[in-house]
Amino acid sequence: MDAVLCVRNLTKTYSRIPALTNISFDLAKGRIIGLLGPNGSGKTTLIKTICGLLQPDEGEISVMGHPVGTESKKLISYLPDSTYLGSGMSVREIIDFFRDFYADFEAERAYDMLARLGINPAARLKTMSKGTREKVQLILVMSRRARLYILDEPIAGVDPAARDYILNTIITNYDRESSILISTHLISDVENILDDVIFLRQGNIVRFASVEEIRGVEGTSVDGLFREVFRC
Repeated sequence: MDAVLCVRNLTKTYSRIPALTNISFDLAKGRIIGLLGPNGSGKTTLIKTICGLLQPDEGEISVMGHPVGTESKKLISYLPDSTYLGSGMSVREIIDFFRDFYADFEAERAYDMLARLGINPAARLKTMSKGTREKVQLILVMSRRARLYILDEPIAGVDPAARDYILNTIITNYDRESSILISTHLISDVENILDDVIFLRQGNIVRFASVEEIRGVEGTSVDGLFREVFRC
């Protein structure tokens, strides 16, 4: 199966206000896809629906052929846009928790990435800066052998000097049989690692194209096209 993720006729509303309207797309394996759009475009709703945290009003989602449920959740490694780990826990304790909870989690990979970033596994999250906590969360997510990685603003809280390392961590620590879906506002920082982009506006897909197509046909960067499409 070439498609890791299949979304068909997905619709979600809040109090009769549409958040997603009849959207359909496939994500092929071995691709890094940018989910791009202004605030309120439906990105977080889409991500949470794929992860099974929200129920759609209509439509279907499948991951490697599995509808949203227990089996699909086993295949997704999700990085939310906010800290979700207990601040009193040490990094080592969290790694032990992930190792017990996820069958595909590889602790050795996590410790290797921690060492490269100079993060002490004995340190507790409450002693860390916001940026370091976010690095720890990303390391945990990328230490799984998942089929679909979903990263919501993975570099928003880190300094520019660390972004290149984090992006390199993303592209070197996933199986090429998998896909990565990245939601971000920092388009110019991530576009060099993207294969495809989805432009989302008011719950509708207004563009789904490869980065190669955008640069070749449109003659502009992803960031440039984004600014043109979503110009105020």
